[in-house]
Amino acid sequence: MTDMKLSLRTAVPALLLAALALVPVYALLAQQPFYLTLFGRIVIFAIAAVSLDLLIGYGGMVSFGHALFLGLGAYVVGIMGYHGIDNGFAHLGVTLALCAVVGAITGLISLRTSGIAFIMITLAFAQMFYFLAVSLKQYGGDDGLSIASGSRFGSVTLDNPNVLYYAAFLVLCLCLWAGSRLVKARFGMVVRGSRQNDRRMRALGFATLRYKLVAYIISAMVCGVAGMLYANLTHFTSPAYMAWTASGDLIVMVVLGGFGSLVGPVIGSTAMLLIEELLKGYTEHWMIIFGPLIVMAVLLSRRGLYGLLGDLEVRLARRAHPVEGKA
Repeated sequence: MTDMKLSLRTAVPALLLAALALVPVYALLAQQPFYLTLFGRIVIFAIAAVSLDLLIGYGGMVSFGHALFLGLGAYVVGIMGYHGIDNGFAHLGVTLALCAVVGAITGLISLRTSGIAFIMITLAFAQMFYFLAVSLKQYGGDDGLSIASGSRFGSVTLDNPNVLYYAAFLVLCLCLWAGSRLVKARFGMVVRGSRQNDRRMRALGFATLRYKLVAYIISAMVCGVAGMLYANLTHFTSPAYMAWTASGDLIVMVVLGGFGSLVGPVIGSTAMLLIEELLKGYTEHWMIIFGPLIVMAVLLSRRGLYGLLGDLEVRLARRAHPVEGKA
């Protein structure tokens, strides 16, 4: 039963990633370039959700201002592009450096608290930068800023939808691989142990604040890269990218897919954005339907859609082997 459960939890995410890898091929054959935009958005938000899962799922740090870093990455592309700088390496370097610095400063303050206080402080920082972006009238203010050209990496430019999609998909796969290695390493064990009992971990000699701060900074940098990709996808950046509602969407993706699993947020972002797009085609009041669907999914399994895979395998195994199930 354990082998089947593990195989199901491995097979479904693998099939999902394979399907995402084939989206450009299907879009070309079906002559539907819209699919590249839709699934490009899914992949980019999956990157941001995976970065948030490192905080929520493994560190127990519920950040309600994580979209701050998504917005910072987008504004780096927008502002540098506004001044005629389209060098992708410069965009990436500035994004990583800026998100690391902002993550370090906000993290040092936020991580000295926990629970509701941590949530509110991260939200406050995000709102501060949101209103800062609104005040930047030179760069569009509340109306946002159009981006004339995408990030250029030598002869490769992210203006090409296929290039952008596969660049985002490659980043997602890299995040999943590196994330799985990170959470299984000593660093990840300390962060997870701190979530369970921070006082005990400190008594054992671990400087848990430093470990959590590093996790916070890594998460911020990855989310910043997602913001950079998102700006290239939309050719636009706006203060709305770092609004509290955007942070709420990321949390929903993580919880819906299953936190503490890395692949769960990928499933959650795919399910959320596909259902959202489907419902928008039927009614402009799609949130009235979407809200109860999220509640139902969470009630069915507190571990999200990814957790449902394990629950489903257990039920199927019990039906197939009732005696073993009772034992």
